[in-house]
Amino acid sequence: MEIIHLWDKVPALDGEEPVLEYYPADNKTTDATMVIFPGGGYAFRSAYEGDGYARFLNTLGMDAFVCEYRVLPNRFPLQLLDARRAVRYVRANAEKYGISPDKIGVMGSSAGGHLAALVSNYLDKIEYEDVDELDIVDHSPNLAVLCYPAIRQVNEEDTAVYGCFMNLVHDRPHEDIYVDRLVHAKTPPTFIWATYEDTCVNVISSYVYATALRDHKIPHEVHVFTCGEHGLGLAEGDEYVGQWTGLLINWLKRVNWIK
Repeated sequence: MEIIHLWDKVPALDGEEPVLEYYPADNKTTDATMVIFPGGGYAFRSAYEGDGYARFLNTLGMDAFVCEYRVLPNRFPLQLLDARRAVRYVRANAEKYGISPDKIGVMGSSAGGHLAALVSNYLDKIEYEDVDELDIVDHSPNLAVLCYPAIRQVNEEDTAVYGCFMNLVHDRPHEDIYVDRLVHAKTPPTFIWATYEDTCVNVISSYVYATALRDHKIPHEVHVFTCGEHGLGLAEGDEYVGQWTGLLINWLKRVNWIK
């Protein structure tokens, strides 16, 4: 694994520097790649939803990049700034890494799923961009994989999602970062999985996002498992929920991202 510094001088740096971690596949068989955003409620980053996913993608012959984006005490738009910069860096250096600039996906779980959806849909210019030539590069991914994503707060009982968004935007209107409201005609094809029993992120938010994708005619695939708690990651050892990785493999084959 290689650590990549995203800026010569990081904008608005306060504490930990955001970096990109490069995980090359030992037996590379595809020119597609994923930029991964670990979950953690925008308060921390879960390693198993970063390193774990990257090593899984490596087994498919795919290089992977984990974005160690900023979390608390940092607030929006710095998380989105880091996510955009990560996609831009990979696209700008596609030839160096032997990947296609048109096959750069994003993948995330929980809050990381929200960030992956945010970078897929948020089109407005944000603060601290245009600092160098890299910021000219397109930041939009070509595909998205969302694992039990925190799309929006469904009701007052969704206290975990509320807390997640408080960590991100604090007292700014949370509705502004409800990504189902940001879906547009060029939102990338998306794979979503979640569980009905998740008491942390209400599965209804995934339904809402899928509906927005359908309304905008965006190709997508959704899998909801009856059982399973929040934060299962690869769900290794769970014969039921663990099926999601096989379903993802089938989908990636269908869209010609892996052989």
